[in-house]
Amino acid sequence: MKNLNDKQKRTSRIRTKLLARSDRPRLTVNRSNKHIFAQIIDQSGKVLVAFGSEALKGFKGNKTESAAEVGKKLGEMAKEKKVITLVFDRGSYRFHGRVKALAEAVRSTGIKF
Repeated sequence: MKNLNDKQKRTSRIRTKLLARSDRPRLTVNRSNKHIFAQIIDQSGKVLVAFGSEALKGFKGNKTESAAEVGKKLGEMAKEKKVITLVFDRGSYRFHGRVKALAEAVRSTGIKF
């Protein structure tokens, strides 16, 4: 890993471990200061399902609550596509706060990872 910063190193380390061990689709998370986005990607790189907090029109609540709502919607959309098991790819983000709320909301819909 030549000329990579710490965030890129952490991301590639996590993603390498995930992809080496699994033939399941992966749930990736992207966070910005205002919104959170999540998508389910299969092994070939095709996006199966994607949803973000900016699509939640009229939602009242803080960013953690909106992340949980995104997780619920994404879980429902994944069930419609018959995706039952996933691998959670948190990228360079720690598993707390908005990322944790999203993951737990997806799990509450019956998706396993």
